Amino acid sequence: MKIRNKTLIRAVGSCLSLGVRTLAQTLDYRAAYYNPVIDPAYPNDGKRRIYIFWHEYIQFFIHLRKHCHLAMLLSRHSDADVLDEIARLLGFQGVRGSTNHGGVQALREMMKLERESQFHLTITPDGPRGPRRVLSPGCVFLASKLQIPIVAMGVGYDRPYRLNSWDRFAIPRVCSRARCIPSSDIYVPEALDRKGIEHYRHAIEILLNELSDEAELWARSGDSYEGESSVLPGPCSSCLYFTRPRSASIE
Repeated sequence: MKIRNKTLIRAVGSCLSLGVRTLAQTLDYRAAYYNPVIDPAYPNDGKRRIYIFWHEYIQFFIHLRKHCHLAMLLSRHSDADVLDEIARLLGFQGVRGSTNHGGVQALREMMKLERESQFHLTITPDGPRGPRRVLSPGCVFLASKLQIPIVAMGVGYDRPYRLNSWDRFAIPRVCSRARCIPSSDIYVPEALDRKGIEHYRHAIEILLNELSDEAELWARSGDSYEGESSVLPGPCSSCLYFTRPRSASIE
């Protein structure tokens, strides 16, 4: 159902943001880092980054990293109005646009935010309409243009409820496990042509799917994971350094 009344959008957004916070407080959040410095809540190296994760897991990120100087690309479609309000209430800067509608303007606004306000950027690269888990080239273009690294965030819940939507949106069960395996920094060369953008788009899509599958398996299994650490919401994190033998770099 589409909601067009602004007052109703604010009311629904407030209720849902409260629901997100309430549910999230019951979850067991853990992460396994290649390097914790990539976490926007970590006292990091001052770099700005582009964080990407599949649309179905957007709830994970907007709760854990609220008020962390993040700008999120959201669809211009009216379906995203409530999500925009939720993101605003949780401390995100919303940028409206998509590959199909307002994409050029949205990318320009994100570049301006990064350069002038030093925001990190967050993108669900299969949104707003799919296909599910197929990476659009916008994040690769931004990384090449701005010369800032991409971090691919593999996320998984333990047997979540799934909506009958294009992305099979995941809603975690109360008191269940939530897991994240982020990549290290992925650097994209400057001034890529179409062939180069497609090369990196395809390679990063494969990596993000691998990390997501691994995080989902970890969440379902309930097993311990070498180097895992608890993750706290907001501007503090109990990160532990974690190096794994497989490199997250893209050639």
